[in-house]
Amino acid sequence: MCSAAVVTGQRKLDESELVAIREEFYEHPGPAVPAELVDELLSRRLPLLSGEDRREVLQQLLDDLEGLGGVSELLRDPTVTDVLINGPGVVWIERNGELQQSHVWLGEQEVKALIERSVGASGRRVDRAQPIADAWWIDGSRVCVVLGPIARHGPCVSIRKLAASSLPLSAFCEPQTCVLLKQLVEQRKNLLVFGSTGSGKTTLLNALLQCCPASERIVTIEDTAELRLPGRHWVALDAREDNSEGIGAIDLSDLVRTSLRMRPDRLVIGEVRGAECLDLLWALSTGHSGSMSSCHASDVRGALARLETYTLLANSGLPLSAIRRQIVAAIDVFVGVERGWRGARRVSSITRVGLSTDGEYLLSSWSPNVVPVPLDDQPSVAEV
Repeated sequence: MCSAAVVTGQRKLDESELVAIREEFYEHPGPAVPAELVDELLSRRLPLLSGEDRREVLQQLLDDLEGLGGVSELLRDPTVTDVLINGPGVVWIERNGELQQSHVWLGEQEVKALIERSVGASGRRVDRAQPIADAWWIDGSRVCVVLGPIARHGPCVSIRKLAASSLPLSAFCEPQTCVLLKQLVEQRKNLLVFGSTGSGKTTLLNALLQCCPASERIVTIEDTAELRLPGRHWVALDAREDNSEGIGAIDLSDLVRTSLRMRPDRLVIGEVRGAECLDLLWALSTGHSGSMSSCHASDVRGALARLETYTLLANSGLPLSAIRRQIVAAIDVFVGVERGWRGARRVSSITRVGLSTDGEYLLSSWSPNVVPVPLDDQPSVAEV
């Protein structure tokens, strides 16, 4: 992917020299780590290269051999959360919550190589017959690829980086609200985090899970691996799509049912978005307390409507009244998160849901300005 020669402080490196190093790398059968191997090849091919020039060329070669080219530099930048490629041309990024153009420009062949690397690393396929693919890398970054003619201006690649480190709960709310949320976790309440796209639902889930006792066995279930609990008694289960022959799919419902046989202290579904909702509600209402999930919605009533719809997708035959009772029995507290000015994420609401005698939802919200932080088993709420 090094489509041009590299200019250093001492000399201009020929494209032929870079090509020769790449070709020798691909032919090398040894088990060496790529960085070590490329460094060795560079020493033999360009022995006079040293200092900053050598480091620059080595990094470019590594990026090129990984198939990511100039995008690698953006992925290493801790201030960048999203990398957006809208066909050949300039690469856009989200940095500190704001979209902006980067200094990286990709040609048609570079975009093609990036797509092959992105999808191939996850064992997925993308072509004209199947022009849309979701994948993720070993570091947890999530990738969405859309090919033309679906993408009118050329193939698009959207990369959502996994945060290098987890945010603490205090990054989302005021101290008094933090105390309440920690109490809810300690009291083993079942929590559902809701918010819009990019609001920080998974990041907040991760922060809440950090409040769990270290001895607890946490089983997470995700479509895309985003949760990270290093140092914990953590079992991570990931769904899998079918292969090119149409077999081998493992969906979230399969994993929820399997997880119940794995002795979880807490069960966590990264995001509920389909028929697995019914399996989750059954699990939470039959003794698996302290569990968590998230849902795409802009407010509590939107989250409730989503849960109803997802449960109906399971074709269980349950009437709406029974589904509502199941939701209220399974989920103790709904936690809203939103994205504010300059990309800041914050907890926007903490709500409990009940049912009236005629089967309508009753919402009760906690506010630090109205009710003191509860110290008993049940959180105090102010009726809204």
